[in-house]
Amino acid sequence: MHYLLFYDFVPSYLDRRGAFRTEHLRLAWESQRRGELILGGALADPADGGVLLFKGDSPKLAEKFAAADPYVKNGLVRHWRVRQWSTVVGEQATDPVHPE
Repeated sequence: MHYLLFYDFVPSYLDRRGAFRTEHLRLAWESQRRGELILGGALADPADGGVLLFKGDSPKLAEKFAAADPYVKNGLVRHWRVRQWSTVVGEQATDPVHPE
C-alpha cells in the first residue's frame, strides 16, 4: 500500500530548517534506499508543508519516520498526519485499474 505523510510547517520553517536539513535529508535518503520512501519534498509557494510518499504494509513506516525526523523533533512541523492512498494509475500503482 501507499501512505502519504503530510507535514504542516511552522511559519518560521524556512528560516530554521538549515540547522536540521542535513540530518532530515540523511534520514529520508536512508528510508528511500530501503525501499520505504518513494518521493518526498516541500510544498512551494508558499512553503507551508511537505508531503512524503511511503510504500509498505501499514502506516507504521511513515509514522516511524515522522517520530525520528529532526524537523518534527525540533518544532519545525506543527502537525503531521498519515493517510492511506489508494493508487490505481501508474507503474507503481498498488491496485491498478484499467478501463474496460
